[in-house]
Amino acid sequence: MSDYLSHPLPNIPDSNLPKVVIVGAGFGGLKLAMNLRNKQFQVILLDKHNFHQFQPLFYQVATAGLEPSAISFPLRKIFHGSKNVTFRMAQVDHFDPAIKRLYTDMGYIDYTYLVLAMGADTNYFGSKSIEEAASPMKTVSEALYIRNKIISNYERAINIEKAEDRKSLMNVVIVGGGPTGVELAGAMADLRNTVLPKDYPELNFHNMKIVLIEAGPELLGPMSKESKESALKYLQGLGVEVMLNTLVKNYDGNLVSLADKDPIETQTLLWAAGIKPNRIGGLEEESYAPNGRLFVDDFSEVKDCPDVYALGDISLMVQEDFPRGHPQVAQVAIQQAVCLTNNLQKIVAGKEKKAFRYKDLGSMATVGRKLAVVDLPFVKFQGILAWFTWLFVHLMAILGVKNKLFIFLDWSWNYLSFDPSLRLLIKPKAVRPSEQKALTEER
Repeated sequence: MSDYLSHPLPNIPDSNLPKVVIVGAGFGGLKLAMNLRNKQFQVILLDKHNFHQFQPLFYQVATAGLEPSAISFPLRKIFHGSKNVTFRMAQVDHFDPAIKRLYTDMGYIDYTYLVLAMGADTNYFGSKSIEEAASPMKTVSEALYIRNKIISNYERAINIEKAEDRKSLMNVVIVGGGPTGVELAGAMADLRNTVLPKDYPELNFHNMKIVLIEAGPELLGPMSKESKESALKYLQGLGVEVMLNTLVKNYDGNLVSLADKDPIETQTLLWAAGIKPNRIGGLEEESYAPNGRLFVDDFSEVKDCPDVYALGDISLMVQEDFPRGHPQVAQVAIQQAVCLTNNLQKIVAGKEKKAFRYKDLGSMATVGRKLAVVDLPFVKFQGILAWFTWLFVHLMAILGVKNKLFIFLDWSWNYLSFDPSLRLLIKPKAVRPSEQKALTEER
């Protein structure tokens, strides 16, 4: 960041309204901005991308089931015609709570209320070797990279004569037994069982291992016993090797080293083992919990930092029903954004704020084609009905009629044909050094 300290963010409309600056256009930040649209606030939404990313479907981009544009939505389009909402693509650096000023790589901006909704990034638990060689999946760009890597590996493998020498290219290891890891493993198994053998008939896919590794004793930790057992049974039925109570010690790009177990050969280690909150400069260390989340009160206000709020994955709100904070899922961020919308209006009107109360709407995960598990507050079920429920819920959550239509058509075609049509290896062209910051994404 060069001279961001010296000049304000340009071309921000003048306004006498209270200025709400929102950092991050994920589920929480975007919901808050949309709820404040046409209200008596000036809203400035900042994000390092100019689109909203629907994270629950990243794994389908990674496994060639959906195109990236189907799960991404331009932020500027959302706010067409909104006179009080302004979007800027910028990288946030730090803020000064004493003077209520936020600094970005495009300049600074003063705020009345600052809302931090930056989400979380991949957690490698301190392993530099894994961070260097594994493939995370926290952005559309990373999901597309995984798709390219998998397809590239098989294009290379078909040109290798000895089956033994192809092992590391064909094997796929996924670390993390949460919804992302389970869904990724199921989708990879579907590809291995029904699609890749048609693309590469010269390769023996019985020799291809798909391994899902979980450090804990069971998959889908927060879900019901029935869902955990069904997910394990479904994955094993698809031919996925599930390794529970297994720790990954190291990965060098070719060999996954495990604690007390034999290593696994692979050039594709997909890391879905955990998340860590993104951080911003300007807060004292006492504001952070040991896991990196920000302490907030029942109104989402950051501890000892007036008029600064945190939503979603980065916030830790300790309540009687949630002594360790709320789960780091989209519904928490969305509901906190709704509550904060109402409270900001109450503050301006001089009324009493209302404390946040989380309503658990349930959880679900898909485990390959026609297989899923669903836990709702009033019922739990698995199998094909759960799969259709999963499809409907996620389709309705996608922004934009066009995106809904494209995803519905893709899913319908994949269901009828067993043949997703997006197995394209589109390599990005080398970027000039002068354009790297503008056109590439940092790891």
